[in-house]
Amino acid sequence: MERESFEDEEVAELLNQNFVAVKVDREERPDIDNIYMNVCQALTGQGGWPLTIIMTPEKKPFFAGTYFPKTSKWGRAGLVDILRQASQKWHEDRETVLEAAEKITQHIQHQPIGGFEGTIEDVIAKGYKYFRQAFDPEYGGFGAAPKFPTPHNLLFLIRYHQKTGAKPALGMAEKTLKSMYLGGINDHIGYGFSRYSTDRKWLVPHFEKMLYDNALLALAYLEAYQATGVTFYIRAAEQIFHYVLRDMTNPEGGFYSAEDADSEGVEGKFYLWQPSEVIKVLGEEKGNIFCRVYDITEEGNFEGYSIPNLIAGTIEEKAGELNVDETWLVEEMATCRERLFQQREKRTRPHRDDKILTAWNSLMIVALARGASVLNVPSYLDAANKALQFIMTHLVKSNGRLMARFRDGEAAHPAYLDDYAFLTWGLLELYQATLEPGYLSQAIKWAELTRDLFEDPSRGGYFFYGSDTELLIARPKEIYDGAIPSGNSVMTWNLLNLFAATNNDAYLKAVEKQIKAFIGTVAGHPGGYSFFLTALLFAAGTCAHLIDIISHQQETEMETLHLPFDDDSTNADDNQIHEVD
Repeated sequence: MERESFEDEEVAELLNQNFVAVKVDREERPDIDNIYMNVCQALTGQGGWPLTIIMTPEKKPFFAGTYFPKTSKWGRAGLVDILRQASQKWHEDRETVLEAAEKITQHIQHQPIGGFEGTIEDVIAKGYKYFRQAFDPEYGGFGAAPKFPTPHNLLFLIRYHQKTGAKPALGMAEKTLKSMYLGGINDHIGYGFSRYSTDRKWLVPHFEKMLYDNALLALAYLEAYQATGVTFYIRAAEQIFHYVLRDMTNPEGGFYSAEDADSEGVEGKFYLWQPSEVIKVLGEEKGNIFCRVYDITEEGNFEGYSIPNLIAGTIEEKAGELNVDETWLVEEMATCRERLFQQREKRTRPHRDDKILTAWNSLMIVALARGASVLNVPSYLDAANKALQFIMTHLVKSNGRLMARFRDGEAAHPAYLDDYAFLTWGLLELYQATLEPGYLSQAIKWAELTRDLFEDPSRGGYFFYGSDTELLIARPKEIYDGAIPSGNSVMTWNLLNLFAATNNDAYLKAVEKQIKAFIGTVAGHPGGYSFFLTALLFAAGTCAHLIDIISHQQETEMETLHLPFDDDSTNADDNQIHEVD
């Protein structure tokens, strides 16, 4: 859509005649993205990015959708047609548009609490059933392509196995973690995982790499190792840490946000190989062996080129096929990978997004602290501490207010719930790794600040943005565990850990409020709230009386919303959020 419309002069002229065009960075302003994504879901039944909103000058929306081609095709309305129709409606029937915008705005301000009867254990079991039904037994993961890693789904399954002994739960997590590692979504040359796989086999990624995916995946691999003792998972976690500390770390210790998919205008170009390139670097004999092991062929597996992968068999398995010693092959492939990595470094790298985001940095602190504890690697603890110091130095204002983003010497945007919740989680992981009371004291302080800025004292839960910031058209509470766990899920987890560490009943009361606020929503579709389910597992084991909580009656839903002018382009088939790149 960027290429088709936003860089197109015809579209620009049409926009400038009748609209004020605003582009929002959803990583810097997730509060805005959250609100208008809810609008899109309410109007169309689905969400996703790019997100397209048309609103009044008062910021009240009356049209929403995701991707639109420039002109109408494939049964979808084109952006040019939509803009003309919206402009015509605005000039000829403005009252209808304003009435629709007001109705939509009122709808998103209304946050019903879902009805619920049963116990926490019922909801947990329902979540496990969802994942069993959605699981792909051949390649791992859940549902059809595109497949996202969503590591917190796997964290729930690992912990469900640990609590209940259900072997299929651990089996689903292991199958998914192994399949992702062997696939092309994992960068076998330079390490680190891409955002998602475009196919069912985890072979062809969207080549963008995100800090949060790699942090949460490292945590999932570590928990798989803790649950099984299988050293394969150590290797996967260590490679992620190696990538992040080598390529994604600021000299002062903060972590950059992402690396683009494209280089020189071509998606994936930096990561692709042909046999001739490999042989030129490694020589005929070792080059051919490397190509056989990593599926690098003349015909290729992606647009005439090859994405290195091990889907057809691990290095150990390939040793038998090649009739060579397994230990020798593993060592040779490691040497060859390093030589190819050095060659690849001479290519034009994808652009690196050097924003340093508090929330995503905090997730990396969580993973590194756990890595230091589980693997007994002091350098991981050092890196976690250095990142924490970066946040405290550059992202905390003199008045104590946490900020969301740092770049080019500037901290900007008052931090959101996710920033506070994830930072508290990171401090708790550092405490559990070291048992140094200073980390616990800091975690308690940031949890209290979270309560003061974000808590809804009347209905429970935490708002997405603070009480001291710009007031938008709604003040939402997010519980959906999408690409990352929600701030409310993580705060529930934090409060349980604070109770376990302090035995202070005030934290139990806060947990009870969290569960009452969200249990009805979670019970309706538990597969969308996997980290909240993980917190519920902890609650059921830590404070057993909470499993007797039975929640409220269903509030009346508002009537179905309709657009003020027709749009046949949505054709929503589910309520999941997808990203189209």
